Amino acid sequence: MYEVILASGSPRRKEILEQIGVAFRIVTSDKEEVMKDEDPAGLVKDLSRMKAKDVALKIGAESIIIGADTVVAHKAKVLGKPKSREEAIQMIESFQGDSHEVYTGVCIIIKDAEGKEQEINFAKATKVNVCPMTRSQIEEYVDTKEPMDKAGAYAIQGKFAPYIAGIEGDYYNIVGFPISAVYQSLLEIGIDLKNLR
Repeated sequence: MYEVILASGSPRRKEILEQIGVAFRIVTSDKEEVMKDEDPAGLVKDLSRMKAKDVALKIGAESIIIGADTVVAHKAKVLGKPKSREEAIQMIESFQGDSHEVYTGVCIIIKDAEGKEQEINFAKATKVNVCPMTRSQIEEYVDTKEPMDKAGAYAIQGKFAPYIAGIEGDYYNIVGFPISAVYQSLLEIGIDLKNLR
């Protein structure tokens, strides 16, 4: 029986896995994220793979290790987590009244009983349309401190919700974990995540 390992400390990813009834434990990667200058889909695929591979080294056989990473991209510029209040304000100012894309990369490593590895690595994109915002609305939101650990400096499931005009694609991808794509890709190779107890 496989043990499911979430290679992420994200509370959102934890909640989503719990929401669908998956039994799992969390083992985080010690590797530092390096933002190479490349396309957002390639970047999140690489970062999720790095996390999953790092955690896979610490985990025994009969395991499913799931790594994920999310970035926001606006006009081909990748927006990671803001390093300061001013950077958070600048990020939101750049895409208010406009649309941007959220990319989440997922890497799933399946280790069989002999320890042999099979890998699934993909990226999903969701388009997000943001309402026009005033500088004071942006500052008021940033001062809640919610944006500081979020790619793109906002949380769609949090206090930023009033400024989301609409989305095109998977909502859970924006939260940072495209659970349907994860579940279906494992189902295709005969593994039902929900039946691993």
